[in-house]
Amino acid sequence: MPNPHTAEHQDQCQPANAQTSVALTRADLPLHCPQPGTALWASHPRVFIPIEDAPDGRMICPYCGTEYVFTD
Repeated sequence: MPNPHTAEHQDQCQPANAQTSVALTRADLPLHCPQPGTALWASHPRVFIPIEDAPDGRMICPYCGTEYVFTD
């Protein structure tokens, strides 16, 4: 269920794909996009991205094109 209070805190949210490359570590797994803090109105359906299976440690969200880089 969407957070009914998201509109009250728009200054604390960012639009989807505001950051085009995101570095993450094992503590950030499981990886999903959009990330916490993304404005509800600007987001897309949550998709889990299996970055730990990527041979080069990089994956791109199929919805918004954000690149995730695994730095563990």
